[in-house]
Amino acid sequence: MKLISRLLLRNFVPVFLLSLAFFVLIIQLVDLFANLIRYLNLDIPIGEIFRVQILFLPKSVSYALPVALLFAVAYTLGAFYANNELVAVFGAGVSLGRFVFPTLAIGLFFSAGMFFFQEHVVIDTFREKNELSRRLLNITRTFSNTDVTIRAPGGEQIYSVEYYNDTTRELSRVMVLTRDREGRFVKRIDAASGRWNGEHWVWEQGTRFVAEPSENEGPTIVAEPFREYTSQVYRLPPDTFRRSGLNVDEMSWQDAGEWIQALRNTGQPYRQVLTDYYSRFSLALTPFVVVLLSSSFGGRFRKNILLMSLLVSLIGAVVYYVTGMVAGLMAGRGLIPPALGAWIGVVLFTVLGLLLLRTART
Repeated sequence: MKLISRLLLRNFVPVFLLSLAFFVLIIQLVDLFANLIRYLNLDIPIGEIFRVQILFLPKSVSYALPVALLFAVAYTLGAFYANNELVAVFGAGVSLGRFVFPTLAIGLFFSAGMFFFQEHVVIDTFREKNELSRRLLNITRTFSNTDVTIRAPGGEQIYSVEYYNDTTRELSRVMVLTRDREGRFVKRIDAASGRWNGEHWVWEQGTRFVAEPSENEGPTIVAEPFREYTSQVYRLPPDTFRRSGLNVDEMSWQDAGEWIQALRNTGQPYRQVLTDYYSRFSLALTPFVVVLLSSSFGGRFRKNILLMSLLVSLIGAVVYYVTGMVAGLMAGRGLIPPALGAWIGVVLFTVLGLLLLRTART
């Protein structure tokens, strides 16, 4: 078996390395040509363009690795089948699963390695690449926000804001509802605007509704118009209302977890972000899954073996990615739990690959 494993690896490794280099080059060229016209129009120095592409290189490797593994396994097994080199192997009683075990081990190794590579290399370089690209292309981002609803820590105050101006740090058309710990109404502020004085919010041109005890059943709601009203209790920082400029792909898993917890505490939408967070762990297994699929599909054909192996492996990988995307969208909309949306594609296709590998004809 050691001799057979060496034979497989001797054919697999060169194809994999060439495939990886080719697909990395393709991804780099796609990114470069997407911005090339703007680079030329803005007279961006070649050195800066080269720096952007170097910073994008680790991300390109993470994109290209699963595709390169898929192609290398499909091509290697297809070539073995086409040349009838596996007749002796299968005739000796060696199953397809035992024969491709080294490639499965390589896929599992890259799955573990890519997670740490992503966390310690890709995230930092990709964030720096995006920042450099925006600076070179004069792309500015606004953090002003519209239609914001936020729950203050503790849940006793709920802010509903039609527009937040990040430049002036002002709120427009504001409603702030205050409840007690049992959820009963205490106070409501309706204001045309709110400005931050450095410590708390100052409300302008509005009405204050206050619940006052009465002899009748339930409290009496008293309306008090005001031109300006403020209180130390309205201390939710302006940054809370900003449009989020954060991206899970540019954050470590620890920082992403803290950000998701902050979104939960303030009552902001977090399902899509949580799904992306879980997907970081599930997609780390993609190298193993594509190797498994490619290996199992390779044992299903006896005619046009090389072509069919490549074609079916590619189709299987596309269906795998599409399944993950659809499940992620469903999880983001709340139709299924975020963890299920992130893991369902990996689990289904791992089981499918194992079943196909077990039933492959030898």
